[in-house]
Amino acid sequence: MLYIRTDMNPSIATGHMMRCLSIADAAASLGEDVTFILADSEALGLIQERGYQAVVLHTKWDDMDSELDALYQVIQEKRIKALLIDSYMVTKSYLQALAKWTKTAYIDDRNTFVYPVHILICYANYWQKFKYSQNYKETKLLLGTQYVPLRKDFHGLKRNEVKSRLENILLMSGGSDKFHILPQFLKRLNCSKYKAVDVICGTYCTDYEQLSREYGQNRNIHIHKSVNDIKDYMLRADAAISAGGTTLYELCACGTPTITYSFADNQLDNVRQFAQDGLMDYLGDIRFEDVSEKAALVLEQYEQQYELREQRIRGMQELVDGGGAARIAKELIGMNCNSKHN
Repeated sequence: MLYIRTDMNPSIATGHMMRCLSIADAAASLGEDVTFILADSEALGLIQERGYQAVVLHTKWDDMDSELDALYQVIQEKRIKALLIDSYMVTKSYLQALAKWTKTAYIDDRNTFVYPVHILICYANYWQKFKYSQNYKETKLLLGTQYVPLRKDFHGLKRNEVKSRLENILLMSGGSDKFHILPQFLKRLNCSKYKAVDVICGTYCTDYEQLSREYGQNRNIHIHKSVNDIKDYMLRADAAISAGGTTLYELCACGTPTITYSFADNQLDNVRQFAQDGLMDYLGDIRFEDVSEKAALVLEQYEQQYELREQRIRGMQELVDGGGAARIAKELIGMNCNSKHN
């Protein structure tokens, strides 16, 4: 049995949960049962819908030290041998306590402190800046984009067609859109020139109803919410505009030329590295600047830059092959089997 400790709610949106579900799916395909451990019941419906069990601690998601007593009881009762943790709320003392009770793995992309865990995972494209090997002598390190935990349907994709002009555009903002960037894009872009503009509103996007009313009768603008087949939209798109985060790696796997922006500090390294590597255009941070007009200009440039789009597609798909979740799952199952705890 593999156990995963993570959360999902309007404050942190869906990113942590979705990547953990991808790892859970990969583990399940290898014959391993998976149970999630949650602070509250916010994500319970999604987890059960995906076919997994969950234990709810009834604790505060943003005060993980206070859950240690409850989590210890679960570890003892369930005889948990290995635990994957994915939350920015962890503290060093929290992880030190867990490491005494069970084998632990942690997904990192911020290098906040030296994590006392048995396996450390950082799939971020900027992982080398953290110099992990200098600080981790006994921890097993899973580093680089080969470990990006995407759903299995992103594995081994190839984009064979690069159109001479942009016909289908994809707009995304992640699990939420608290800065209301999607309405801004729709107002600034010359949407009438495209065959289709697909707008994906995340689970916690509050603009979905308004956008549906405003653009519901438009022949080429399509408003969607919490789609399950995001890969199909990405493959159909000739270009995408997306916030930073794991979504950018999904776009890489699909080979979708992408313009990106940020709205949180933890996205900055991600989007800047893609820009530095010449794989994506970075518009800026929407907390401090209006990027919607700039997005329209970059899309116009893309229209004329067929060779650049073709080059970026190759580079993106070379960076991410979509097999990372399976690689992580195998390591976690191995840790589980080899654990001497309990």
